[in-house]
Amino acid sequence: MKKIVMTGGGTAGHVTPNIALFPALQKEGYEISYIGSYEGIEKRLIEEQGVPYYGISSGKLRRYFDPKNFSDPFKVLKGYHQSVRLLKKLKPDVVFSKGGFVSVPVVLAASRCHIPAIIHESDLTPGLANRIAIPKATKVCCNFPETMAHVPEEKAVLTGTPIRAELLSGDASRAFALCNFTDSAKPTLLVVGGSSGSRAINTAIRDLLPELIKNYNIIHLCGKGNVDASLNAIAGYAQFEYANEELADLFALSSLVISRAGANAICELLALRKPNILIPLPAAASRGDQILNANSFRSQGFSYVLEEEELTNTTLLEAIDHVFHKKDAYIDAMEHSKITNSIETIMGLIREASSHK
Repeated sequence: MKKIVMTGGGTAGHVTPNIALFPALQKEGYEISYIGSYEGIEKRLIEEQGVPYYGISSGKLRRYFDPKNFSDPFKVLKGYHQSVRLLKKLKPDVVFSKGGFVSVPVVLAASRCHIPAIIHESDLTPGLANRIAIPKATKVCCNFPETMAHVPEEKAVLTGTPIRAELLSGDASRAFALCNFTDSAKPTLLVVGGSSGSRAINTAIRDLLPELIKNYNIIHLCGKGNVDASLNAIAGYAQFEYANEELADLFALSSLVISRAGANAICELLALRKPNILIPLPAAASRGDQILNANSFRSQGFSYVLEEEELTNTTLLEAIDHVFHKKDAYIDAMEHSKITNSIETIMGLIREASSHK
């Protein structure tokens, strides 16, 4: 039996693509183990999957001054030594890393133990953790054509992000019933503002409700604590803090999606061929990766991009009208994407790395 150690953590985005690979790995008989931080979000997500989980010491590598900058390198060093011991014990044929700072000591330890390591980079430009790990990686999976320029040519592979298979098999009729919609002739607009929601997006959508519900049913995933009970009685408008298992059904029902531009989120839209409007997180609130992601999708013809600084009731309404009337062109561009089956492409890299160990 082949063995694989997977790593990645810090946010759900560094974990869910790994989980999306589990069924394909298990089908091919891989024994999966996972290395993450002691108490990161990855611990709960992986243990829910029944996969053996090993916690290591993890520190954050910062590009700004923080008193923890003096102690965290020692945590990373401790995590490295723990990873070396774990890899010698587990004896995997290959390591697969989704990134995040906990993955750095694991990839460095894999190199020390002469185990091939494959890295996945979600964003258009590699983050600091992956920049440290890339020199020790065998291959680097990229989401965007532009990312290839930031990675050694012999290592870069355009793969896209693994998408959970269940997202591709949603039931629109279940979503229609869940939302208590009554007019099946109206197309459905799905608004996704992220797990904590977006005040700017939420406000704009609610301001436009009287206008939008004339033509659309609206599903609004508004984020934790952001449901407005005073709007519950509006026919054709359904609001939820977030969606879990029912997300596949909501996608199946939607004709157009408004979303932030996180790498995993937009790759789901690409895989589902959903016409979309991306409102990236502004540079002031991030390292600017969502803006780069969104601009790449715009240049490939997959998305309409509306910067948050330009978001008004008028610009959002214009964007919705534009995308809805040009939806076939967006779908056609996505159909011609060079990223077709991310899971199979990545599985090919894992097979190849395993056979060369």
